[in-house]
Amino acid sequence: MNLIERYGWNNNWEEKMTGSGTAGRVLLEHKNLYRVMTNEGELLCSLSGKFKFGNDREAFPAVGDWVVLDRMPGEEKGIIHEVLPRSSQFSRKMAGLTTEIQLIAVNVDFVFLVMSLNHDFNVRRLERYLLAAWDSGATPIVVLTKKDACEDLEYYMKEVEAIAFGVDIFAVSSVTGEGIDRLGSLLASHKTGALLGSSGVGKSSLINALSGVEVMTVNHIREDDSKGRHTTTHRELTLLPEGGLLIDTPGMREFQLWDTSDGVSASFQDIEDLALDCRFRDCQHVKEPGCAIREAIDNGTLKQERYKSYVKLMRELAHIDRKSDAAAKKAETNKWKQVTKSQRNNYKKKI
Repeated sequence: MNLIERYGWNNNWEEKMTGSGTAGRVLLEHKNLYRVMTNEGELLCSLSGKFKFGNDREAFPAVGDWVVLDRMPGEEKGIIHEVLPRSSQFSRKMAGLTTEIQLIAVNVDFVFLVMSLNHDFNVRRLERYLLAAWDSGATPIVVLTKKDACEDLEYYMKEVEAIAFGVDIFAVSSVTGEGIDRLGSLLASHKTGALLGSSGVGKSSLINALSGVEVMTVNHIREDDSKGRHTTTHRELTLLPEGGLLIDTPGMREFQLWDTSDGVSASFQDIEDLALDCRFRDCQHVKEPGCAIREAIDNGTLKQERYKSYVKLMRELAHIDRKSDAAAKKAETNKWKQVTKSQRNNYKKKI
């Protein structure tokens, strides 16, 4: 087995290459510089000018991407000129007022949604993660950490089962090792997983437990509210001793959705199924007679908080769609303004 095959390279990726060059996988990205693993070892790479100015930010390499590069003669450096089509893409809206996408993890087989069994546990946040995970193309897995310190595991399991339909749930302890081997077995045969969750949930400890050695620094959390500091400050792909791969990501307290409309049916299957039983097809689920959703809330089979979360997320997605359309129209208008201006200037030169 050659070096990049250990990082997941196979015939499927090779068939996606459209040009010549050296294939490699992005291990780390920092300000448009990339650490890339190739058969010739690890190279520090930058983007070619043609690639940089011919693509938008979403097309730029991210940790986990397979890229094609040209190695610079006599140096451990390279120039990236192609990013292979992705098999999966987990993203969110970039923080702030801007309407831009931020890539969190790409080309992963499993998205590990990590929450700890303490004050960090938040079902509403998990709903957001699940919505984005289902839309990413990867398989979502819920990982509940710090099992050794939990006194009522059954309560937390029921809370997750009520919203994570068809999703495997792992309760693990990085201290005792319970559940670690079972979790690691998912990454056999050079599969790739990404760890996503808030600061202090134990992502770095989880990587250390799966690796069998300390490869990530671990910070302690505050005991009063279970909040942690950002141990991980960047995304990085780590090769595990058993052959699996993990992408660790910085903790995310805020998770704004991007375009995850395709994941709604998987994440809120219970609510969408209920809506089909409403008397009126255009039911707004407020005061209409024969509303199956209001009936389910009244009899306790659907929690009011879950329905409110669904409505909030749908409004958020609709808002993103409106802003994205507006931004696209503005960009198109500016493009044609520049074309017209260029043509006018050329005309003036001729006369």
